[in-house]
Formats: sequence, C-alpha cells, structure tokens
Amino acid sequence: MKKYLLMITLSIFMIFTLAACGGSEDEGETSGDTNENDSSSESSEETAYDLVEDGKFTFAASGEFRPFSMTDASGEMTGFDIDVANAIAEELGLEPNPQKQKFASIVEGVKTGRFDAAVASHTITEERQKEVDFSTPYYYSGAQIFTRPDSDVETLEDLEGMEIAISKGSTYSTYAEEVTENIKTYDSDVVALQSLAKGRHDAVITDFLTGKEASGEGLEIEAKEMIERSEQAVAVAKENEALLEEINAALETLREDGTLAEISKEYFGEDITTLPE
Repeated sequence: MKKYLLMITLSIFMIFTLAACGGSEDEGETSGDTNENDSSSESSEETAYDLVEDGKFTFAASGEFRPFSMTDASGEMTGFDIDVANAIAEELGLEPNPQKQKFASIVEGVKTGRFDAAVASHTITEERQKEVDFSTPYYYSGAQIFTRPDSDVETLEDLEGMEIAISKGSTYSTYAEEVTENIKTYDSDVVALQSLAKGRHDAVITDFLTGKEASGEGLEIEAKEMIERSEQAVAVAKENEALLEEINAALETLREDGTLAEISKEYFGEDITTLPE
C-alpha cells in the first residue's frame, strides 16, 4: 500500500514539474514575440512616412521639359530633374520609380496620393502651397521672354495686347495676363518655343534655362527681358510631413557633398542649385 501511495505521489510530482516547464517555455515564446513586435514598431517609426509602393520613391515629371525632363525613344525619362530625383531616392534607400504625367495635373496627383512627390521643376508659389508642401529649393531659375530674332519686343510691357504662348499649369500665365488676354497654352514649353520659331505667336514666356537650351540646339529664338527669379522645389502631399523632412535631409546631403552641383553642370555647364548672387 505504501509503495502504491509512493508511486501516486511521484506521478503527481512529475505532472506538476512538466507543467511548470511547459509554462516557462510558453512565457519565453511570448516574451520573444513581444521583443519582435517592439523591434518592428521601432522599424516603423524609423520610416514613418507613407509611400505609394513600399521600397520605392514614386515621383512624377512631365518628360516634356528639356533639359529638366525628357523622354527618349524607349519611353524612359532622363534629364536634370530625373537625376536629382534618383539621387534623392538613393539617399532615402529607396528604388526610384519615375512616372510621366502632364505637367498641369502633377500637383493634383501628389495631393491625391498617386505620387509620393513631384520632382518636376515646380516653382514655389502661394497658390501651390495651398495644395502641397515644398522642400527646400533644389535649383533657382526665372521667367524670361523669348521672341523670334526679327521681333522688336524687349520687355513685358512691349507685349501689350499681343499673343503670348506658355505651358499649361505654369506660373508664367501670371505675367502674360498682366499685358494681354490673348494667351495660348501648350502641354510643353519646348513645343511652345518650336511654334514660336515657326512663326506662331509674338512671344513665349518660359524658364530662361529651357529657352537657352532650345536656342543652343538651333531653334531660331532670341532671349529678351528676364522677368523674375524663382525657386524650384520638390512637392509632397501635406499629410506626408515625415517624407518631406527626409527629402530635405537628402537634399542637404546632396548639396554638401557636391552631387547637386555636379548634376547641374552636366546639363547646364554651370551650377543652378545655389542662390544667384
């Protein structure tokens, strides 16, 4: 009988021992899961910004604004803006994902979340700032009047009542509207300049670098009055403040290490990424 009771006691002891070991193992697994979740949470905080596609920097450009963005025979976009966007993506540790979009609808695409950002030579204006946020400027430019070589036009005032061509969605419409109601729009500044050279319109108002590039490629146009200087920046959706901060940090690095200047000199032979004196 004693032997029987001893066996029962030992059996009960073993059951409790095993149960205790099992509980300890479960607790260890739970503890491990908690640590893993904490790690995941920290990782999420490190990349708190939203992206259209994970691991990719999806940015829009027109592909019709030589030499800032242009489309080659294969449909791939190249140019100053594209190289800057690719450099930003590299700094962010993301794959560049360029998207071609008509210039006039790019800001709306950023605002509604179709693109993470616009790297498309957008001038910072109060009107645009109501729709999106802007990074620090990545280059400085300005609006200039271009005419045919035989034109007597020199200043904006000289264009009073004349026909002026601009690109759709550009800020240059503001200057044209000061002197005329006769305004023609194109999807591309380059097409507007080509039309001017062919005898259409009295003038085109566009970025002075775009006009300089077109003239250098043999287009018979002539630069006239420089109307103003402007700042161009990356546009980001207002609710994506964390991404904007990261882009600003990337631009600062690219400015300090000379990458922006190097890209600029490749396309323009000069550095347009610093504020003109």
